[in-house]
Amino acid sequence: MKVALRIAAFVFGALVIAVIVITVIGSRLPQEHVASRSMRFSRPPADIYATVHDFASFPDWRDEVQRVEMLGMVEGRQRFREHSSQGTVTYEVMESVPNEKLVTRIVDRDLGYSGSWTYAIAQTDGGSELTITEKGDVPNVFFRFMSRYVFGHAATIERYLAALDRHMRER
Repeated sequence: MKVALRIAAFVFGALVIAVIVITVIGSRLPQEHVASRSMRFSRPPADIYATVHDFASFPDWRDEVQRVEMLGMVEGRQRFREHSSQGTVTYEVMESVPNEKLVTRIVDRDLGYSGSWTYAIAQTDGGSELTITEKGDVPNVFFRFMSRYVFGHAATIERYLAALDRHMRER
């Protein structure tokens, strides 16, 4: 019985120390970050823009998105809500320049993170290049630590681009 109690006390102590270390490190990381990734496609900019701008079709090609609610215009901006394996997030379109640029931002304020994505589409020889730039704000110190050291700031962008690449190759 004494051995079991010592093991339990050791495990509990290690967890407490880990939480303290994560909190201290997270509090010293910048709250805001910028992450960017690019991918080339053998499709014209119009095809890329049409796909990334068709929010309702995201469940067709993004595995983690279960459904999308189109919420219409709110204060002159298109809004949509993604339901995914990571939860529910509401977005709005801040800027839209057909075949060139799309900017979306998170509307929700209770997620522990917020920010925007800028999709820049450039014509290239034989297709186009899509660059997604995330400007993130992570006030929660625990999530800030996880985002920086466990997931990586660009992880969601990388998953998105990989899914888009698969989708474009299948079309």
